[in-house]
Amino acid sequence: MSAEEGDWNFYLRTVSNSARDSNIANGPASDPSLLHAVKKLCEFCKREDKTSDDLVARVYPHLNKLFQRSVASLSQSNSSKGLLLLGILQFFLDFGEVVLHDADPSLHTFIRSCLSREFADPIVAAATLDFLYVNKNKLLISFPNLLPQFFPLILKLTAWNGGKLEKPFLKVLPGLVSPGSFLPLFPSLMDLPILVVALEKVERSSGSLIGNNIASIQKSKAPETLLALMDEAYTGTTVGERGGDESEESSTINVADPLFLELLKDENDGLVERHWTSPGIAAVLQAAKNSPQSDRLKQILNIAPRLLDAYFTIALRDANSSLICALIPILMTRISALFPDQNYMYKVRRRLLEFMLAAFHRSPDLIPLLKKPIIDRLGNAYDSTEKTELALQLCWAVGEYGGGGPTHKDAARELFESLELLLYENLSSSRLGLRQESAVDSNRKSFSKSSQSRLLCFVITAITKLATHHRELLPRARVALIKVARSRISDSRVSKRAHVYLGLIDEPGICLPVLGPSRPSHGFVHYPGTVNWNEGGNKVVAHIPFYILGEQEGPPFHDFSLSDALPRR
Repeated sequence: MSAEEGDWNFYLRTVSNSARDSNIANGPASDPSLLHAVKKLCEFCKREDKTSDDLVARVYPHLNKLFQRSVASLSQSNSSKGLLLLGILQFFLDFGEVVLHDADPSLHTFIRSCLSREFADPIVAAATLDFLYVNKNKLLISFPNLLPQFFPLILKLTAWNGGKLEKPFLKVLPGLVSPGSFLPLFPSLMDLPILVVALEKVERSSGSLIGNNIASIQKSKAPETLLALMDEAYTGTTVGERGGDESEESSTINVADPLFLELLKDENDGLVERHWTSPGIAAVLQAAKNSPQSDRLKQILNIAPRLLDAYFTIALRDANSSLICALIPILMTRISALFPDQNYMYKVRRRLLEFMLAAFHRSPDLIPLLKKPIIDRLGNAYDSTEKTELALQLCWAVGEYGGGGPTHKDAARELFESLELLLYENLSSSRLGLRQESAVDSNRKSFSKSSQSRLLCFVITAITKLATHHRELLPRARVALIKVARSRISDSRVSKRAHVYLGLIDEPGICLPVLGPSRPSHGFVHYPGTVNWNEGGNKVVAHIPFYILGEQEGPPFHDFSLSDALPRR
């Protein structure tokens, strides 16, 4: 017998003995040589020779029994079995067709029975992400719904183990995105910091997360809730009224809170409304804002924006317009509902706005489809600074893409009317946002005036661009601009811009190239900010943009004729 055959028989005997051992209390993972034996047997079976299929057929029954026995002993043993089960699953994926083994039930069993208990183990977590990446193509082809179904557990695994798993997770992320998981995945990525807070709460109240199933921890709270209700019925007092013994930490999250249950789930059950107005989540956010951040929370606050970047890249590359159209209203809602960390909020809001504008650039037809939420957000521009910024970007998008293009005249008219209303509301008030008292400090007043001026500039630009796209709106746009030009606004930049736009819309030959559509329209391409000089011979002199001379007053300072600058026929 050769040394290689001796090794083969030794490894096979090791696996066979572990598969037959009936001592469940010890569990297969108690033998440190077992995982090594499984890996070596897989290497032997991968050799391309005539005996490889025979070796696979001999190994499979023992590994299958070992897998079933390891799963059965999960609740009775404290030892980790994740690495061993991953090694066996690799064999099932590599040789399933040879032994006619469907790996789908085994994969589901591993995730639900083992990974849900051991996701907090950094070694198992890293090995799981490596396994998913190595087998990504096989999983997407043979089991396309597996990763999208269990993306909440994979997110939980990544969030708990921090920055070490960021790069492995980014490699797996494209496999998590499918038509059924695209929308639910977005709020889950946004709420990774709150997920970490919830997991830390569970760890403080119930001990280490390794080896404990979150679902069983949640269920174990039911008797406490029942006793609390009975106590209230007999004594007339509630837990919140007692004080003293209960710490602020323990009352931060209620396990019965819908958001808590939603955050800690392991499987994707569709897009569920996140209860941001519930008392439980309000308490979570307030406690997180007032208490020092853990190292794990600091890590996820830095990682989450980069994960959103990757998600948005996948969305713009792979998602169809219907999914993007459904995502943008959720984005608009969540822009003002974020974890209360200033740096995190700034990074995430910037990415949300950039993605929204990129989506409109890719598909301007989304604007008329999203007319109702856009109008609603324009009406809420005064509520907060983040909603004001959202309204500014929406104004820009509506004007830049002409309300969706020349074929969407009804939607463009409604959007134009909404912009008109926003403009006249600002003209009638010298303040933006909540009505301020006269005793407000000068810095706040200065910031408010600057914000209002910026909003007015965006609005009148959008109105002028819409009227340039849809000529039937020009009379109303002219009236609006005249009102702005004649208004007594302290910031002269606003009235000055209104005067410029009034001059432009009176000269269609200039206005169309400067403020017209940047996309093909009726077979012609217009580039904003440029004039087609080849058409200069056919245009009257007034159509030449003299404002590019830097608003020079008086007689022309040049000594050449315009005919010298225009091409001759």
